[in-house]
Amino acid sequence: MSAFAVVNPRSASGRTGHDWAQIEKGLREIYPALSVGFTSRRAEASNLVRRALGEGHSEIIAVGGDGTINEAVNGFFGPEGALAPDAVFAFVTSGTGGDFRKTFGIEAGPWAALKHLKTAKVRQVDVGRVSCLSTDGLPVTRYFINVASFGLSGVIVDSVNRARFAKLFGGSFAFAFHSAMAMLRYRDQKVRLRIDGEYDEIDSISTVAVANAQFFGGGMKVAPHAIPHDGEFDVVVIGGAPKLQAIKDLQLIYTGEHINNPAVRVVRGSRVVAAPVAETHGQPVLIETDGENAGKLPATFEILPAALNLRC
Repeated sequence: MSAFAVVNPRSASGRTGHDWAQIEKGLREIYPALSVGFTSRRAEASNLVRRALGEGHSEIIAVGGDGTINEAVNGFFGPEGALAPDAVFAFVTSGTGGDFRKTFGIEAGPWAALKHLKTAKVRQVDVGRVSCLSTDGLPVTRYFINVASFGLSGVIVDSVNRARFAKLFGGSFAFAFHSAMAMLRYRDQKVRLRIDGEYDEIDSISTVAVANAQFFGGGMKVAPHAIPHDGEFDVVVIGGAPKLQAIKDLQLIYTGEHINNPAVRVVRGSRVVAAPVAETHGQPVLIETDGENAGKLPATFEILPAALNLRC
């Protein structure tokens, strides 16, 4: 088996690069025939994965945070679909959030991930695809394996990815800090939401999460019942609430208890179409995918059942 590791040495505030020699040693115990590529700029992981698959590597391992995982997953797909349907994807999380690993009960840090990989089995999981507009208004398509969302969460992710100071304290702190700051400024946006042709509502939304897995935002259990291999999204619609109450209720999302709030609805489906009724207050409705800026509404989210072979 020929494996390729795509490594983001800057993830986890540079700890991935600092610890790379030991991480590589652990990977080579699992994958003796291992090639390595390092990222040096955004979106480079996708290109490295495409090149590795084209060269015939049968397994790709992303080493970094959720952003690196997202970019690597995008490298598995092209305009016509999967580039190498039999290839396997694995990950060693070492970034600032580590949300995707939590759905599978993998503990934090690269050493726990390496230990898990030694006995992990390959399973087929679903992948999400979103077709939307870039912030410049151009059509774009992105894939995601964890959670895509829009509204307040899109604003927060945009703020987090621009931040320097808050991320020094880790992904959970950064997301919580920017969540509180954004809540004070954010005004709910009206969106028409259609899910599988059965749900068709105009909602005043704080955040809508289109969830393939359970966690986002540095540990928020936004979709506690999501299963990444059931062929459906859990669509979590979080309605508006008074600002002070919303900040107070923020802690509930870390345990998944927020879904018991009457202002929160969970709808399951495989296709979600969302469009702003108007770009409320002159602001676009921003989208994020797996913690990365993706664009803005209008957008169509589709589930691709069993689209990726995941060693996990």
